[in-house]
Amino acid sequence: MAESDRPQIYLVTPPEIDLMRFPETLSAVLEAQEIACLRLSLATRDEDVLMRAADAIREIAHAYDVALVIDTHVVLADRLGLDGVHLTDGARSVRAARKELGQDAIVGAFCGTSRHDGMNAGEGGADYVSFGPVSGGALGDGTLAERDLFAWWSEMIEVPVVAEGGITSEVARDLAPVVDFVSVGEEIWRTDDPGTALAGIVAALEG
Repeated sequence: MAESDRPQIYLVTPPEIDLMRFPETLSAVLEAQEIACLRLSLATRDEDVLMRAADAIREIAHAYDVALVIDTHVVLADRLGLDGVHLTDGARSVRAARKELGQDAIVGAFCGTSRHDGMNAGEGGADYVSFGPVSGGALGDGTLAERDLFAWWSEMIEVPVVAEGGITSEVARDLAPVVDFVSVGEEIWRTDDPGTALAGIVAALEG
C-alpha cells in the first residue's frame, strides 16, 4: 500500500510529560515519521501546566508542519492559538465548539463505540470522529470498537474516522483498509524507544 493510501498517524501525548525531556523525544519522532495531527492529552486540569505544555509542544509541532489540538479545553485552544480541540463527550459539545472556534479550526469527537453518536457528531460539524478502544480496554467502559463499525463507517459516511485505544501492529494491519487515521499514544511512549515502536505500526499500516 502506498504511503498516500495508508491511514495517517494521529499522535497523542502521554498523560504526563516532563518538559525538560519530552520535547526532544517528540522532535525525534516527528523527524522520523510523517504525522498528520498531534493531540495534547494531559491528565491534569491545571491551566498553568496545560499552557506551558501547549506553548512548548506547539513550537515543535508547527516546526514540522503538524496541526496541534488539545483534549476538551475549547477555551484554551482558542486562547493559545492551537489548531483545534478533541472532544471526549461524543456529539454533545461539537456544535458549541465549532461556534466558539470558527470554521477553520479542527473539531474532533471521540464517540466510543456509538455509531449514533458518531453520526450526530458528523452532522454537528466534527472534522473527524474517533472510535475505540480497538483492543485492551483503556478507554470508556472497555467495550471494544469492532472492525465492522469502522468498515460500515468508511463505506457509508464521508467524515474521516480514527481508530484509537490499544493500537498494536496487528490491529493496525487489520484496520488499515477501513480507517483514515490511527491514534497512537501510550502504545509508543511507554516503550524504551518510541520511534522504533511507531515505525513498527507504520510498517504494519503499509502492509
